[in-house]
Amino acid sequence: MKRLLILLLLTYLCAAPTVVGAEQTIPWETLSSEEQRILKRLQDRWDELPAQRQETLRKGAARWQSMDPEQRQRARRNLERWREMSPAQRNELRERLREFRKLPPERREALRKRREWFRSLPPERRKALRERWQKLTPEQRREMRERLRNKRPEARH
Repeated sequence: MKRLLILLLLTYLCAAPTVVGAEQTIPWETLSSEEQRILKRLQDRWDELPAQRQETLRKGAARWQSMDPEQRQRARRNLERWREMSPAQRNELRERLREFRKLPPERREALRKRREWFRSLPPERRKALRERWQKLTPEQRREMRERLRNKRPEARH
């Protein structure tokens, strides 16, 4: 019994690196024609991408397919802004996204609603609010954030 256990353990240990490290890549040919169309610029180097990156890109292609024209236009603008950012700005944005994802779902939803409310304002009102925000000291900004955090969502509008 002991020998069998040792044999099984050795077999597992020998096979483990293969099983754990061998994420299956996605062959280009298995992508749908629509996925291939969306990801065409990556075709030449698709096989060189890690499996996790391939899967992320495939999911992105699926999201793209489900978007309406307005959402696609917004996504294009966001991608353009991303490309124009410095590495430091990109890192800061990644960190903010990580922090956002750590928030409880209710808090994330409240922030999304606040963002949508802001985006629904006329451009001149958004500009005035941004300018007002820029004039605040860091302490005043912190106090404002705290007040907004403690306000009930329905009282905000």
